Amino acid sequence: MTDVARLRELCLNLPTADEAAATAVRSRQAVLTKPQGSLGRLEDIAAWLARWQRRAMPRLDQVEILVFAGNHGVVGQGVSPYPAAVTAQMVGNYAAGGAAINQIARVAGASLRVVPLMLDTPTGDFTQTAAMTPESFATAMTAGFDAVRAGTDLLCLGEMGIGNTTVAAALAAGLFGGAGADWAGRGTGIDDAGLARKIAAIDQGLARHRAALDDPLAAAACLGGRELAAILGAVIAARVHHVPVLLDGFVCSAAAAPLARLLPGGLDHTMIAHASAEAGHRRLLAALGMTPLLDLGMRLGEASGAALAVPIVRAALACHQGMASFAEAGVSDRA
Repeated sequence: MTDVARLRELCLNLPTADEAAATAVRSRQAVLTKPQGSLGRLEDIAAWLARWQRRAMPRLDQVEILVFAGNHGVVGQGVSPYPAAVTAQMVGNYAAGGAAINQIARVAGASLRVVPLMLDTPTGDFTQTAAMTPESFATAMTAGFDAVRAGTDLLCLGEMGIGNTTVAAALAAGLFGGAGADWAGRGTGIDDAGLARKIAAIDQGLARHRAALDDPLAAAACLGGRELAAILGAVIAARVHHVPVLLDGFVCSAAAAPLARLLPGGLDHTMIAHASAEAGHRRLLAALGMTPLLDLGMRLGEASGAALAVPIVRAALACHQGMASFAEAGVSDRA
């Protein structure tokens, strides 16, 4: 898995859905004590779980949150109000249980693992050079791939990395077109001058790496980051291991987006957990053709939105498993 060509081949030959399992869910939904379709997207979620877990009766016994952390050379361009040292400091905060994701994971009934990726060695500044060589990109993808445990019932993905909204905006622009101004937001709260630097850095990166942009994996290596590459690797591993995935906000969605460009339906085993308040996310959601489960004005990252959506997924499964049929309840069905 340390070779980009082998990773590309894997991306193009991923397992398909189990439509028989999804059909079984739809058949059961049709006889439960409710008007057909009245639970809306909860019914779709139950079928989605079945389709990708490859089980007619899904389960959520093992729900895991993976947060990948990385640092970025482009921070040297003044694109964030926070220093790169905050990335490692926040990893320590996660370990101590003091971050938002620790609290939300507990509420969601999910385990949490944080995977730091060479925090002492930022990626290259993409305004000057490629963020990663093909080899280092493949290594980061493989770290994400290997972090996914077979037997997981639902995987939530997220990230931490000072400067990574700049990276996500550059990658989204590289994959789907547009300029820095179309995709850049204020991230962790940068001022007007900082936003201008951010837009300029993205435009410089797009111009420098224009020749790579027709290849989604090359674009991700040139413009991305290690935590984004790891998320992409984890998304691929989840498909291989039949694990449905909840993606967090803007950065996480951008990290997974190369797979959508490589393979039609490549992200069908994923759902976007929430619409980030970061400026480029709605544009990215439109490009991906995906509708988020939640829209709460969040822009924290660290898988907080993905974890927050887990209780909704649990509710969808509880209704599917626990509701009585019309016959079982002695309730008259429609004529």
